[in-house]
Amino acid sequence: MFTGIVEEIGEVTAVEPSGDGVRVTVRGPKAVSDAAHGDSISVSGVCLTVVDQGPDWFTADVMKQSLDMSTLAGIAPGRAVNLERATAAHGRLGGHIVQGHIDGTGEVLEVRPGAQWQVLRISLPAALAPLVVDKGSIAVDGVSLTVSDASPATEPAEAWFEVSLIPETLAATTLGARTAGDRVNLETDILARHVQRLLAFSTEGGSR
Repeated sequence: MFTGIVEEIGEVTAVEPSGDGVRVTVRGPKAVSDAAHGDSISVSGVCLTVVDQGPDWFTADVMKQSLDMSTLAGIAPGRAVNLERATAAHGRLGGHIVQGHIDGTGEVLEVRPGAQWQVLRISLPAALAPLVVDKGSIAVDGVSLTVSDASPATEPAEAWFEVSLIPETLAATTLGARTAGDRVNLETDILARHVQRLLAFSTEGGSR
C-alpha cells in the first residue's frame, strides 16, 4: 500500500529478459535505505517486489501483465522513474490510498504552464472515465494528484482529465519533464472502483 507521495526519482540501470517478463535494476538510495528482500516499492506507480539489492540499488521482476498494462513495457536503462516505499501502518496518509495496481495508461494531450505551476491534460480510456471525478484523487505515474477538471460524461470516447502540478511536484517527480505525447500510468481511486463494482451487481440483480 502506498500514498502517492514520491520519495525520490530513481534511474533504471539494467533490464534483463525473464521468461515473458523482465528483471529490472533501479538505482534509488532512499528506496533501499531500509528495504529488505520481499519488500514492495512503487516504480512509477507499479508495485514491484525487491528480489535483490545493494547499497543504492534494487532488482525486481516485472511480469507480462504489468508490462502490458503500464509504461514499463519497453523500459530501458537510463529511464527516470518515481519511487516510493510502501507506507508504514503508523505513517501519515499524505496523499490517498494507492495500491500500485495500474488500471491502464493515458497520453499527455497538453501541458499548460502557469505562473508557478503546470496543468496537464491527460487522455483517459473510456472504461476508466466513470471513475474519475472533478476534485477526486488519481495516481499518475505513482503520484497522488487531485483532478482539477474532467471531460463531460457525454463524451466518453474522448475522455480526459486535468491535474495542476505545484512547483514541488514538478521538481520532485518525473511529471515535471512530461510533454505532449508522453504516456503515463494511471491508477484510479480504489473507492470508486468498489462503488462501480457494487452498482454493477445491483443493476444485474434488479434486472432479473
